[in-house]
Amino acid sequence: METLPDEKMQMTDIEASKSLATEDVVLGSVEEQHKTKVESIRERFAVLRFAHGIETFLDKKVGMETQGIDRMAEDERRPPPMWNVFVLWCGANICVQTLPFGVLGPELGLSLHLSIAAIVVGSLLGGACTAFTSSLGPKLGLRTIAAARYSFGFYGAKLCACITILVNVGFTVIGVVVAGQILSAVSDYRMTLSVGILISSILSYLVTVLGLHFIHIFERYAWIPSLILFLVLVGQASPHVSPSTPSSVEGLELAGTFLSYMAIVFAYASGWAPIAADYTCSYPSTTPQWKIFILTHSGLVTACTLPISIGACVGSAAMAYAPYGDAYNEHGFGALIATVYHPVGWSKFALVVFSFTVISQNTVMIYSNGLAAQLLGDYFHAVPRFVWSFVVICAVLLLGLIGRAHLSDIITDFVGLLGYWTIAFATIVFIEDQVFRRRSGYDLRVWDDAKRLPVGAAAVTSLFIGYCAGGLPGMDQTWYVGPIAKSFGGMGGDVGTFLSFGFTCVSYPILRTIERRVTRK
Repeated sequence: METLPDEKMQMTDIEASKSLATEDVVLGSVEEQHKTKVESIRERFAVLRFAHGIETFLDKKVGMETQGIDRMAEDERRPPPMWNVFVLWCGANICVQTLPFGVLGPELGLSLHLSIAAIVVGSLLGGACTAFTSSLGPKLGLRTIAAARYSFGFYGAKLCACITILVNVGFTVIGVVVAGQILSAVSDYRMTLSVGILISSILSYLVTVLGLHFIHIFERYAWIPSLILFLVLVGQASPHVSPSTPSSVEGLELAGTFLSYMAIVFAYASGWAPIAADYTCSYPSTTPQWKIFILTHSGLVTACTLPISIGACVGSAAMAYAPYGDAYNEHGFGALIATVYHPVGWSKFALVVFSFTVISQNTVMIYSNGLAAQLLGDYFHAVPRFVWSFVVICAVLLLGLIGRAHLSDIITDFVGLLGYWTIAFATIVFIEDQVFRRRSGYDLRVWDDAKRLPVGAAAVTSLFIGYCAGGLPGMDQTWYVGPIAKSFGGMGGDVGTFLSFGFTCVSYPILRTIERRVTRK
């Protein structure tokens, strides 16, 4: 019997529906396939089975998080109160290791007024990068680097994970070195700096082990003792703070120094961008993106400008008052704040409390590094997060011991480099979200499927273009000053961040458009 046209159309629709249904099943099973693959890897190796057993045991006994990098389904999310987004960044930044960033301004030759101006502008700009990536957490239910797979691709995101690990290790090294200096000062330098670094490293790891829920609770209150100590510190240093002291540089060299210092503060504030969504992915997908942005931005800017500005005040006093300056030059930052605090009994008490505040920032860094390591591949994912965190803290301890006498150099040489990477990364993710995904959205079923994710060539190429074409010519570091940075005279002026942003803004939309047309992804 001949099939009528209407019947043919109906059959075609049925076949199409079956095809789509089959595709949904395939896509929906990607995560289950991945979990099965990871579990099979664990079963093959006795060490991994043992580590996973410890993780499961601690989860039952103390509620240690076992989530890892897997996407958080809507029914699995257990969000903390919304205001915790604000106070999380207060806890992670209102801590003692933020203060040396402020001391650096007067040390570079800037007046107190210009130092604070650079701090405010750098925090506002850098905070915007972190706030945007933070807003992707509820929307996607993914950690930041996992979310970046929708622009950088499955393999390009591994590059981002490696860079993030290096960045977080660098920040954590600053934290443990500062804590070591403080504890050494408390003991009147009878305790070596190495012992102080070891103590702070162990404590930071222990807090990290329990996971996201505990970190949110810890950070909710961690900033309070730090804030009290900060206010007392600046109050006791105030008689020797000299706001009227002019900058030691002038003219074009002054402009270059201002830009370089602002770039360091920007790098600090934007350095959280590759991990910000790690701490918001537990909020419901219905959470307005603008709300997460505002809470993150306001919390981060507040938590950066306040302690770094107080550090600038203390640094200004150290440049003008000989006892402060001598303590700083002879024994480092820990000795400086030990000298500022008085009387001696209060000073020692305050320093002990201060040394423990490094845990609040180090905890966030170490936790995110454990997740970033799992993104490097299935075998890496099979290793529990607490194991990777242990590996990270061992690396931090080693590097802290090696670089313990060069804190200012670590800040200027290492942290200054971060801005070129974070601005390019945040710009790429922003353009992907607001331009290329504005209509099509995200297929969250394929977040871990290399074949269905974008190739990532456009993002990786744009990242290198931003860093090499923009960052290098405008770079102003101890070991290299780019040709554009040299034009400011003296020690140069760091404009690499702004150039990196410009080159990334131009290159990524063009390259991504070509990539989408060629690959259809």
